[in-house]
Formats: sequence, structure tokens, C-alpha cells
Amino acid sequence: MSGWLRHHLAALAHAAGRLLRHPVGSLLTALVIGIALALPAGGLLLLDNAGRVVGDVGERPEISLFMAMPPDATATAEIERRLAESAEVASFEYVPRERALTQLAEAGLADVIDDLPDNPLPDAFVVTPAALDPGAFGEIATRFGEWPGVAHVQLDSAWVERIHALIELGRKTFWLLAALLASALVVVTFNTIRLQLMTQRAEIAVSRLLGATDHFIRRPFLWTGLLQGLAGGLVAWLLLSAMVTALRDPVARLASSYGAVFTLQPPAATEVAALLAIAAALGLAGAALSVDRHLRATD
Repeated sequence: MSGWLRHHLAALAHAAGRLLRHPVGSLLTALVIGIALALPAGGLLLLDNAGRVVGDVGERPEISLFMAMPPDATATAEIERRLAESAEVASFEYVPRERALTQLAEAGLADVIDDLPDNPLPDAFVVTPAALDPGAFGEIATRFGEWPGVAHVQLDSAWVERIHALIELGRKTFWLLAALLASALVVVTFNTIRLQLMTQRAEIAVSRLLGATDHFIRRPFLWTGLLQGLAGGLVAWLLLSAMVTALRDPVARLASSYGAVFTLQPPAATEVAALLAIAAALGLAGAALSVDRHLRATD
């Protein structure tokens, strides 16, 4: 075993022993870090699930093509042929004017329809575009509107764009919150390590007199900060898992009331690994800042 690895293992064991000798303080620090990490992480997790819901129920809104009046069977057949051959169309449905009138009557407008001299509704096609990008829907609708025989095109994508905008705003908000809380966690670790340095000031001074380098002195404190951050990351993961477990059934019942099937998903393994890595890095950064400041002050 190399000397470098042996020194780091010894420092790791020393740091772990120090944390275990003060379980209450270590647990409280881990809880502070875990709660601060769980707040933005939980918000981002809920937004990711919300984005998945939007994708399931309406990532591809419908485009309605209304034919010109009076009805022209030849023009209608031509539009149907073009839609069937278009690569921009995932699916489409032809809605004849008679069916549209019947649907209005079934919707409670029978009295109004009875007073009309004739059927004012045009033939229509309800098209589901193949594109996944909401920004492409307007271009597709414009092209469809230029086809001969099409009098009007109605694009039902405004609600999807609004939801996407809200989700994007929420993501940016939670990332900003995450950055602020990350700074706070660095400060928490900084002060925790600073207190440990103050209590071991005499021990550090003796070690320096005996020839200990700054790297040797820094090593246990850096491992302490890293372990504290990692423990906070584990607490954050447990809090997120508890949140998903507590909300899964209410969310499923809410989705069921709207005729949908949806299950709140926990964070993926890669997301958990990223959370732990970020927590450990924040703890390490706070410890490094604290130790460097103390060593410079005592030079």
C-alpha cells in the first residue's frame, strides 16, 4: 500500500471516529444539510414528474382544419389524401359537419340548433402532429392553412406552451434556491470545522513543532467535511423517499379522478448519486475553506 493511500485511510478513520464520538452534533449537522438539500431537490423532482404528466396527456396538441363553405367533397378528399401522406401528421380524424352538429346538440345546445335554418358548421379534420417540439406546431398549422379548401386552422397548443413555461420557470427558481442553499451549506460546514480547529489548536501547534506539514494537518478535517456532507446527502435522499411514499397514493387518487393513471416516481439512481456527490463536494469545500483560513492565520 502506497504512503499516500495509507495516510488518507488513516485520516478517513480519524475523521469517522471524530464524528462517531459526537453523534448528536454530527446528526444535527447532517439534518441541517439534508433538509437544505431536500428542499430544492424535492421541488425539482415534483417538476420532473409534472413534466412527465404533461408529456403523457398532451405533448402533441391537436390542430383543427376547418374546410371552406359550401362543402366540397373533392376538396375534402384531397385534404384527407395530403394528411395521410404527410410525415408531419401522427394521426388525424375526419369530422363531417353532420357529426359536429350532433355533438353540439348532445352538449346541451339542442334548442339553439333547432332554431337554425340549416347546418352552419363546416367539415373538419382533427390532426395530431408528429412533432414533439411545441415551437414547431405553429409552423405546421401555417402550412396546413395554405392548402386549398382549408378556410381556417385552429391550433390547440397555447395551454401546452403555458404549462411548459411554468415548469421551466419553476426549474429555474428551484435551481436558484439550490445555489443559495448550497452557499449556506458551505457556511455551515465552514463553521463546524472552524469549531473543531479551535478545540484542537494546541494539538495542531504541537504537530507543527514536530514537523507535520499543512497537508498532513488538513487531511483529517477535509475528510470530516466530506463525511458530514455525505451524511447530509443520505438524509436528503431519505427525506425525498419519504416524501414520494407519502404523496404517491394521494397523487394517484387525484390522477384517477381525472381518468388518468399516474404514479409519482422517486429519484433515479443517477440522480441519487448526483445528490450524494454534490453534498460531499459542498462539505469538502466548506472544510477546505475553513482549514486554509485557520492555517494562514496561525502561520
